[in-house]
Amino acid sequence: MSDTPVIGVLALQGDVREHLVALAAADAVARPVRRPEELAEVDGLVLPGGESTTISKLAVLFGLMEPLRARVRDGMPVYGTCAGMILLADKILDPRSGQETVGGIDMIVRRNAFGRQNESFEAAVGVKGVEGGPVDGVFIRAPWVESVGAAAEVLAEHDGHIVAVRQGNALATSFHPELTGDHRVHALFADMVRANGAAESL
Repeated sequence: MSDTPVIGVLALQGDVREHLVALAAADAVARPVRRPEELAEVDGLVLPGGESTTISKLAVLFGLMEPLRARVRDGMPVYGTCAGMILLADKILDPRSGQETVGGIDMIVRRNAFGRQNESFEAAVGVKGVEGGPVDGVFIRAPWVESVGAAAEVLAEHDGHIVAVRQGNALATSFHPELTGDHRVHALFADMVRANGAAESL
């Protein structure tokens, strides 16, 4: 893989375009992913915000859930924001009927923990591994992480709650950095994808 990784954005529902813009700003080739053959062609994947139950059901419908789980198990770098964080959790508190997760991070997530749509807010969040001061996080019906296992590293907290976690090649944030014009979290993820590609080529 070159220094310009190909990073997909799961394009079943949610704020796909904003992630594509943020990834391009982080010097990645960004492309939407809707089918298993498109998933097979990317070096990393972003799971965007949206409605986690809808995204999981559409992933099953489009034949993406099992290939996605397999690639995450095999170490493909993956980054989930908001609903994407829920999809990366090994366990959800009070999941909706039929809701499945991709898994990949040993954490328990509470859906809509920060309140309803009209309680959305922005906050400055200091994220471990991101240089240059806090990032501006947009929280929209955002989850938070109730607890993490030993393998997961907490990268950020807000108001006493865990809002960013990393485990190996999997990264997750409760908030939406793609909505702010600050692309440093996407740059961190692009660097994770480059590092993974370099390790695989050894």
